[in-house]
Amino acid sequence: MRLTVAQALVRFLARQYTERDGHRQRLIAATWGIFGHGNVAGIGQALLEAGPAAMPFLQGRNEQAMVHAAVGYARQRGRLSAHAVTTSIGPGATNLVTGAALATINRIPVLLLPGDTFATRPADPVLQQLEVPYAGDLSVNDTLRPVSRYFDRITRPEALIPAALQAVRVLTDPVHTGAVTLALPQDVQAQAHDWPEEFFAERVWGVRRPRPDRTELAAAAAAVRDCARPLLVAGGGIRHSGAEAALAAFADATGIPVAVTQAGKGVLPYDHPAEVGGIGHTGTATADELAREADLVIAAGTRLTDFTTASATLFQNSAVRFIGLNLDPYDAHKLAARPLVADAREGLDELREAVAGYRVDPAYASAYGGRRSAWEGRVDDAYAVSAADEDLPPTQAQVLGLLDGLVDGTDILVNAAGSLPGDLHKLWRARSADQYHVEYGYSCMGYEIPAAIGVAMAAPGRPVWALVGDGTYLMNPTEIVTAVQEGVPIKLVILDNHGYASIGGLSGAVGGEGFGTAYRFRAPDASYTADPLPVDPAANAASLGMAVIRARTVRDLREALAEARSATRPTCVYTQTRTPDTVSGPPPAQAWWDVPVAETATRKAAAQAREEYDRQAAQRRRHL
Repeated sequence: MRLTVAQALVRFLARQYTERDGHRQRLIAATWGIFGHGNVAGIGQALLEAGPAAMPFLQGRNEQAMVHAAVGYARQRGRLSAHAVTTSIGPGATNLVTGAALATINRIPVLLLPGDTFATRPADPVLQQLEVPYAGDLSVNDTLRPVSRYFDRITRPEALIPAALQAVRVLTDPVHTGAVTLALPQDVQAQAHDWPEEFFAERVWGVRRPRPDRTELAAAAAAVRDCARPLLVAGGGIRHSGAEAALAAFADATGIPVAVTQAGKGVLPYDHPAEVGGIGHTGTATADELAREADLVIAAGTRLTDFTTASATLFQNSAVRFIGLNLDPYDAHKLAARPLVADAREGLDELREAVAGYRVDPAYASAYGGRRSAWEGRVDDAYAVSAADEDLPPTQAQVLGLLDGLVDGTDILVNAAGSLPGDLHKLWRARSADQYHVEYGYSCMGYEIPAAIGVAMAAPGRPVWALVGDGTYLMNPTEIVTAVQEGVPIKLVILDNHGYASIGGLSGAVGGEGFGTAYRFRAPDASYTADPLPVDPAANAASLGMAVIRARTVRDLREALAEARSATRPTCVYTQTRTPDTVSGPPPAQAWWDVPVAETATRKAAAQAREEYDRQAAQRRRHL
C-alpha cells in the first residue's frame, strides 16, 4: 500500500485498541492540532485525507493546552483511551514540553507528533532549526526526551513501523505510560513508501492486571496481622486500576482507615466510615494524626510525594513499617517498604483474602471515627454562610461550600494550582470516584480550562467545572475559544484575589514577605503594593465567546452557580473573593512541607522563618 509516512501513521493509529476486563475501546480517539509549515503538508494533509470517521480532528489554540486537554480526556477514560497532539516545528514543538512533563509525571498517556527539521538537510539551516556545532542530529525536539516515556525521530519511512509499535506499547503499559513522542521531520512526513498491509491490521493491546507474588503477599499479610494501628494511603493508582470496589471491600472487612492523596481523593466516597480525608501537607488533621501514630502504612497506588509524606516528617511512630502495593517496583520499594508488586485491584482483593478474620480493635475504629466527625465539623464551619455574609463577597471556602450544596455525583471538578488544591483536599466532599480531578503531580497553572474540555469530551452530558484563580486564568485562557467552537459546555469559576495568593502566603511563611506576588501597581518604594491592577478576567472570558455571570456577593454567587450548572453553552462565573477570617477560612496546614529558607538574612521575617524551618526539619526521618 503506497502512502506517505504521515498517511501511514494516521491509518495505523486509527486501528489500535485497548482491552481490559473484556472491554475494548479505541486507543487514539482523536488528534489535536495546530498547523504550521512543519506539519501542514504532512500530518495535516493525512488527517484531511483520512476524514473524521477514521481520525477526528480537534483544533487547538495553544500547544501546551492541547496536551492538557488530551491528559484530561485520558485520565477521565481510565488511561484506556487517549488523544494525539500534532504541532509544527520550532516553537510549536517546544510548547509541548510542559504538557509532556505533566503527562509523564502523572502517568497519563498522550501521543505527541511534533514536526521536525528536514532529515535530508537540503538547506542548512532551515527556518527554526537549532544549529548545534558539535551535533548535527540535534533539534529543539530533543527537549522532549527527558519528559517522554518513549522518544524516537523518524528519519526514514521504514523506521515508522518499529517506532509506532513501540509507541503504542508504552502508551498502553500501565507502569510506563506517559508522554510518547514521535518527532517527524517535515520532509519525511510527506515522503511516500510501500507499506505492508499487515501494518494496518487492527491490533488490540491488552492492559494487564498482574497478581501479587505469593511470597510478597504472605509477608504483607503477616505485617497486617501483627499491627495495631494501621493506615492505608490510597493514591491515583486505585483510580487508574478501577479498584474502588476492591478498596471499599478491604476497608469494610478490616476496618483499616483510608487516607487519600490528591490523585486518590474520591476513590472512597467522603461519607464512607473508613475514609479519613486527605493526607499530608494539604490533608486533614484526622488523616495526619493517624499517620503520625500508625505502626503500619499500606501505600496503595501512590508515589509517596513530599506533599503526601509531609517531606518525610509525617510517619513518626518509631515502629512504623510500610507495605508498598504498586504496579511499579520503583514505587513499591519506597520508604523501605515490603513490596507488593501488583495491580491495585488484584492486590487488594488477594490481601483481603489473605488476612481474612483480621479487624482493627473496636477502640481504634471508634477513635478515628470520632476524629473524622470532628473534622467534618471544621468543614461545616469553613463552608458556613451567616445572614451577614449574604451581601458580602464570598471567601474561597464559601465558594466551595456553595458548590458543595449544589452538585451531585455526576459533577466533576478540575483544578491544578494555587491555593485551591489545598482547600479542596482538606474540605471537598467527593461524592463519586471521578468527581475530584486535581492535577497535583505537576501542579501546572493553566491546566484547568483545557483539561476540563478534555474531561467533558470523555464524559459528555456531565457538568464539568474548571476552578481557577485570576493568576491561573491569565496563564492560559485561550482554549475557551475551543470550548465555544466545539460547543463543550464547561463551567468556569474564576476566583479573583488580585495575584498569586497561594505563593504569596507561602512567601510570607518562609520569609519572602509576599515579594512579587500581588497584581498591583508599584508603590513609591518600587514594591507591588499600591492599588490593584484594573485587570478584568470576566471581560476577557466574554471576549473569547463565553457567557459570563458576575457575582458580587454570596447571594449572587449562589444564583450564578446554579445558572451555570444548567447552562448548555460554555459559561463563566466570576467573583472577587474576600480575605477569609478565622471562622470562615479553611483550616491551616496540618503537616509540614519543606521549602528551604535562607540560612542567613538581615531581614527579621527571614530570620524568624529560618528558626521555624530548623525546628520542623529536625523531625525529618529516613525510613530504613
